[in-house]
Amino acid sequence: MILNESGAHPGLAELAQSAYDQLTRDGEVDYRVLSDLIAEASGKGVLRAIHQKYSATGRDAIFGPILREIDRQKPVPPRRTTSATRTARTRYWHPAGDVRG
Repeated sequence: MILNESGAHPGLAELAQSAYDQLTRDGEVDYRVLSDLIAEASGKGVLRAIHQKYSATGRDAIFGPILREIDRQKPVPPRRTTSATRTARTRYWHPAGDVRG
């Protein structure tokens, strides 16, 4: 759908075609390509145009799978914990209640 709606934006059309080609060749599209596709479509106003052209259900059917695939593939960076964070967790989330130790 993004490929169909991107005709006025050659860079976006090229990116959408690349995602489509990768999908047909490999069976999936790298999350970085999908993220770039969404960012470019947003920047060019294509997301807004699709939102206006289709219902909320239609929009969700178009973008939901793309966003879920990005979420599924994208690595989650490790959390950095400091001593202050550990103290705050102990202080407020201890199963015994509000522990101030």
